[in-house]
Parts: sequence; C-alpha cells; structure tokens
Amino acid sequence: MIGATSSFVGCFDGRLGSNVRCYPYYKLVPLSNGCPYYCIYCYLAFVCHQYSPFIKININYDTMFRQIREALANSRGKASFNMGEMLDSLALDHVTGLTKILVPFFSEFSNGFLMLLTKSSNIDNLLKVEPNNHTVVSWSLNPQQIISQYELGTAGLDERINSAKQCQEHGYRIRIRIDPGILCANWKNGYADLIRKTLTVIRPENITLGMLRLLPGHFHLAADAYGDRARKLFNYHFVRGASDGKLRYQPKQRVEFYNFLIDAIRNFDSAFEYLAGYSFSVTGRTSTLQVGSSDTYNFCNLQCVLGAVDMKLGYILSCFRCDYSQSSVKNFCSTAFEFFTCSRCWHTTKLLRTNRYKNVFFLQSLD
Repeated sequence: MIGATSSFVGCFDGRLGSNVRCYPYYKLVPLSNGCPYYCIYCYLAFVCHQYSPFIKININYDTMFRQIREALANSRGKASFNMGEMLDSLALDHVTGLTKILVPFFSEFSNGFLMLLTKSSNIDNLLKVEPNNHTVVSWSLNPQQIISQYELGTAGLDERINSAKQCQEHGYRIRIRIDPGILCANWKNGYADLIRKTLTVIRPENITLGMLRLLPGHFHLAADAYGDRARKLFNYHFVRGASDGKLRYQPKQRVEFYNFLIDAIRNFDSAFEYLAGYSFSVTGRTSTLQVGSSDTYNFCNLQCVLGAVDMKLGYILSCFRCDYSQSSVKNFCSTAFEFFTCSRCWHTTKLLRTNRYKNVFFLQSLD
C-alpha cells in the first residue's frame, strides 16, 4: 500500500518504567503497520498484520527529510536514527529504494547517524551507493536452528553473514547483534558455531548481546498465531522484575548465557573488544559487556541479567558528547549514584543504580 504520513521521526527518551534506562534515540519509521517477516517472538508479526494487514509505504519523503533536519538541529550532541525499531530496515529496500537516498543524506551531517538493523540479505541498493561513517549496518544473528524455527521468512544465517561481509568489503561500518538469545536444546553448540562462522568471515566494530524478553500478553497472542512453534519457545519459566513489565529467562540462565557467549568470543579472538562499556565481575569471573555508549540501545537487555549477582563494577566510560574514553575500577555497591565528568569537554554523566536491582548501574547523560 502506498500512502503518506505526518510522522516519520519519533523520539525515544530512554525511559522504560522507573528502573530501566536506555540511551535516547530517534525512531525513523518510513513504513507503517509492521514488518514483512514473521518472527514468532516479535509482536509486530501478528499485531500489525491482524489489525492492519497491509504494510504502508509512505512516500512523502520531503516531510521525512524535514523532520530529520529538525531533530538534528535540536540535538545537543550526536543523534542516532534507528530505522529498525518498527520494521526490518532492509526487508523492503528493493521496493522502496530508501537506502539509496538515506545513506548519502546522512553524510551531510556531522552529528547524525543512520542505524540499519536487519535479518535480511537484501543489500543490492547498499552496494550501489558510496558508504560513509554516518551509516551503520547491524545484522541480528541467531543459530540456524533458531532462525528456521522462530524467524520465519528471514534470511538464513549464512546469507546474513555473507551480506555483512559484502557490505564491510564495500566500506560500511558493520555491527552484530546476537539478540534475542533463545534457549533450546544444544543452544551452546549453536551459538558457538554462530560465533565461529561470523568472526571467521567479518570483523564487526562491536557485538551487542541480548536475550528473549516478552510482554505478558505475548504468550497467548503468539500461541494463537503460531501454535506449537510458539508454545515450544515459551517452554521455560519466565520471570518478571524490571519496570518495563517484560518477562525474561531466570537470572541464572541469563548469566550462564552471557558468560558462555563472552568466553566463546574471547576464545576465538582474545583481542576483540566488545564495545566501550562496563567490566563486570560475575561470580568471580570478569566479563566485558557493553551496556551503553553514544549510539547503543541495549541497556534494558542487560538490566535484569546481572541484577541478582553481587559484583564489583569497573568501567570504560565513553563521553556521550565528545567520545573521549576514560576508565576506572570501583566498588559501587555502597553508593546510590556517582557523577563522572569528562576530562576533555567537562560533560557530566550520572551513573544510576536501579531501585529493584541494587547492583546494576546505567548511564544517564546530564545535558
């Protein structure tokens, strides 16, 4: 369906209830009513198709460009525009041709960044335009057994990795999201194979880790839409805790999953840097995970992962304003919050402690 919209750009302020914070970003939504893929864990696959069965391509691009310019003009620092929040960024790019106009458009701005999140192999248009440092292409990866069972209609694992390889060779910034991590029989073998295949072929600038998280009503809706496939996915004891209201695997399962993936990445390449983030000591073992930087969205993924674990927190803090990095190690468990000031631009950041999980901390930029 072809149409128009008055709202291409939405602002996410980073708040998910009282004790979950993500770094703020802009949602770029050029298509309405969902995504053409049918990932069983994604609410868009059945909610949008049930109530608005036709995906609408909004073509009043003058409005989109104006809203992006206005958002950047009002931004006091770097601003990321995530085109993968309400749809797969590349799934319909052969129809819309959006990347051919958005990639060069974002190269005009010093503080604007286009984030393309995808499970697709639809990269022909990306390879036809000149890449720049203001466009980041991020592939969401899972083992092939997970893709076949729960990510219906999407590209296979090998297709995604090969597409990322081609884009990296063309000059794009490439990231990887192992998210949502899903537990199943032999999940360790599946994720170890994923890491081996991926890091053998491409060199992502960072890797984001996340696990399955669902709204409570999702269970019944997904079961009605997908039957036994969904029931098998939900065959675990999920717990609620964070203020975003979502259900997650039990804390011990999440800690085991993250530790396994981090060790697998390190064993493959000990020099690999995950992202500028925090170093957690989990049950006596130090693991480096990113939980936030100037254009990362995964604070909430980890908010409940380590909440029940006693830990000392070391950090590498990248300034939200100028990207200058400074590091320290401290036991934060005795303090409610700490302030950090960048030694280069004097921008102040506050490290908050959540209300429910007293040993989990998140950054809040104090602009």
